[in-house]
Amino acid sequence: MISSFRNFAKTKFAGLLVFIMIIPFVFWGMGSMFSSGNTNNIAKINKTNISTQEFIDYINSSNVPQQTIRNNLEKGIIEELLSSLISTTLLDLEVKDFDISISENTLLKKIKTNKNFLNEDGIFERAKYEKFLLENNQSAPGFELRLRGREIQKNLFDYIGAGTISPKFLAKKLFIEETRKLEIEFINLKTFYKKKEDFDDSELEKFIEENKDQLKVEYIDFDYAIINPKNLIGVDEFNQTFFDKIDEIEIEISNNQDLEKILSNFDIKPVKVKNYRYSADKDNIENRIFNVRNVAFDIIEDNNNYILYKVNKLDERSPDIKDPDLRNEVLELISQKDKFEFNSNLLKRINEKKFSNSEFVKMGENIQNLILNSSSDNKKFEINAVELLYSLPLNSYTLINDENNNIYLAKVKKIFDEKIDVNKNIDEYLIKQNTNNKNSILKSYDLLLNKKYNVVLNQKTIERVKNFFK
Repeated sequence: MISSFRNFAKTKFAGLLVFIMIIPFVFWGMGSMFSSGNTNNIAKINKTNISTQEFIDYINSSNVPQQTIRNNLEKGIIEELLSSLISTTLLDLEVKDFDISISENTLLKKIKTNKNFLNEDGIFERAKYEKFLLENNQSAPGFELRLRGREIQKNLFDYIGAGTISPKFLAKKLFIEETRKLEIEFINLKTFYKKKEDFDDSELEKFIEENKDQLKVEYIDFDYAIINPKNLIGVDEFNQTFFDKIDEIEIEISNNQDLEKILSNFDIKPVKVKNYRYSADKDNIENRIFNVRNVAFDIIEDNNNYILYKVNKLDERSPDIKDPDLRNEVLELISQKDKFEFNSNLLKRINEKKFSNSEFVKMGENIQNLILNSSSDNKKFEINAVELLYSLPLNSYTLINDENNNIYLAKVKKIFDEKIDVNKNIDEYLIKQNTNNKNSILKSYDLLLNKKYNVVLNQKTIERVKNFFK
């Protein structure tokens, strides 16, 4: 239906299609869903199950606000949190396998040398320790247990990454990557896209015909009545008598009694609505009934009222471009399709080395210049776009976007590399490179653990958890 098609067009995925920006996503080493479909468990590691309740408890302990979770459900926040819990569980299993532990004396030393618990003379002060626990709503045993876990995992990481020493040429390479500057030229492509008003009726009709299954508009005919204590039993307050009457109505609904017959017993006249389609701009009774249209006959709550409704007819039609709202929706979709095709064709020519500098100059009456100071310089363009530019050789072309999803054709015009000061910079970048190497090792180790312990997800339960937060 057109509403679904429209909603898809607003998603991040659809935007990436339109703007030809590809961002990879990896969910480390996770298997497919349980064949059993056990909804009590959300994941399984070998023979060990992670229950749904364990995962919910983990989410609660992570202190991520529920509103944040709710706002990012479609961006994979539940999957990220689950991945974190699984990684923690895998590390715990690996610690047991290696039989790694720390002594009470080592743990005590860690606490007594924590700068947060020291006084001005650098001496451990128990009052500061207890204040810290109180402010963070923690008990001493709980804090010490978590500290023990962190230290044990640190020992494991130190063991895995031990002996990692980077040669100087890698440190020099990292220095160049972090200090390299780029001069780019770019052109805003918005002037090359066809404007909405430039599409004529024949183009709209053709687009509708080509996408008729996805663009169908759903209309419903229905009757409804607003029910409250006043019109049902003649009083202003909700009481047992009112709810008893509601129960009677629900029984009659289950017996598929005629709606008007039900209402006649209470002297309530129904409202008849024909050819109604959903409107995202309205917050009304009609929209609420449309949203539950798959249940043809029912009574639903609505603020301080009940709504008794019956759907009489469901109908799907191609959008009528004479309807201003539908016309605008179709125009939005066809204009996005036009952008996609323009960007796609341009990018294809660039990749096939068929796009020349003379074409670039010809396209850009107002070619702009910009100096990027590093691969993290995102003052103008999205960070992924900047990283893409830094991966290209001199005189290369590509498409990039800014935070407002404006799309640009960009050229790498000049590359500026600073010379490394062996005495000043080399040690700093050796440390950085060692850290990067250790992180790479740990990522590989994470993949190894997922294979070693056979991690399997229950996708149905993941969806159930998502619905819990909606």
